[in-house]
Amino acid sequence: MVRDKNVLLCVTGGIAAYKACALTSKLTQQGSRVRVMMTKSAMQFVSPLTFQALSRNPVYTDTFEEREPEKIAHIDVADWADIVIIAPATANVIGRIANGIADDMVTTTLLATKAPIYIAPAMNVNMYEHPSVKENMKRLEQWGYHFIEPGAGYLACGWVGKGRLEEPETIIEVIDQHQQSSELLEGKKVLISAGPTKESVDPVRFFTNHSSGKMGFALAEEAANLGAEVTLVAGPVSLEITNKRVKRIDVVTAEEMYNVITDLFPSQDIVIKAAAVADYRPKNTYNEKMKKQTGDLTIEMERTKDILHSLGEKKEQQFLVGFAAETSSPIEYGIKKLENKNLDAIVINNVAAEGAGFGRDTNIVTYVNKNQEQKEVPIASKREIAKKIFTFINSDMKDES
Repeated sequence: MVRDKNVLLCVTGGIAAYKACALTSKLTQQGSRVRVMMTKSAMQFVSPLTFQALSRNPVYTDTFEEREPEKIAHIDVADWADIVIIAPATANVIGRIANGIADDMVTTTLLATKAPIYIAPAMNVNMYEHPSVKENMKRLEQWGYHFIEPGAGYLACGWVGKGRLEEPETIIEVIDQHQQSSELLEGKKVLISAGPTKESVDPVRFFTNHSSGKMGFALAEEAANLGAEVTLVAGPVSLEITNKRVKRIDVVTAEEMYNVITDLFPSQDIVIKAAAVADYRPKNTYNEKMKKQTGDLTIEMERTKDILHSLGEKKEQQFLVGFAAETSSPIEYGIKKLENKNLDAIVINNVAAEGAGFGRDTNIVTYVNKNQEQKEVPIASKREIAKKIFTFINSDMKDES
């Protein structure tokens, strides 16, 4: 998948920069058009001339060196790139891009490019395990950057552990595999709901639930990364979508979510209802704040429309997936929901389990299709779980066709 692609290789200042020479050579041999960009620290380890000879292209080293007056170099190369690789990626450059710092040509170009960015870290094992480095990598991963984990072994500093730049062959293999998976949902329209709903009692009070929307947002981001045209219908949450391919529609109430999803449903290929929609709402609402009174208060509730059941009745070509957040007998109740609502699959999780549930960055789920084939996904980040779910969906859709 790197063949015939424009590859920008960003080399930063670590002893592993010598491996970037082999990576440049192998990319070129495989048919990639390679341009290399180096930080000042990288030039302390390898000369630009080496990369120029291997890539057969000039090497970028200085933001202010404009060889072609009609172009701004860092913007031109940012637009040119189909793929960006940072190898080796030091703790320093990871920290700078995670905090939006653009103080040299590499970091400036990384902010400007829209190409997928692959980061191959290389550093001392203690640096790699430092909380600040972990937090920076986590932030970048949430923004859609892709990490190629370092290998473990003897490091140049004398320590033994994780932190060694992965071998060039493995870096290319990982990128190839990811590029292939990025076309998994090419041409598909995907509709996802996420977050809670709010049902007002009066201007200052409402009923809601603990859903953070993180799972639904992870699904939306991953679907877009896999090539889909994505619409996300989001309840009131504080999350942001970073992938510009995702169209976001914000709603507040269960009724609003029902109306938006029902209107969009006929044109979709895959619909995933991950939102925790209120089952009940106050029967009567008040335009002014209710005053506190002596004694107890009773609020009469009425059923909201069952969005998933309604979609199951209307379903034609769509692959319809529900979520079941349970606290006891999750598989049993999840399968009942799968059958009663005419779903193609359901994602079941026990929100009481450690590492799962609302508001967390991780989850533990069981995917069950309409043939009741169960696939367990152990604790992982919600982005990783989203990727697994779409792999399962794609497999089931192929079996049906």
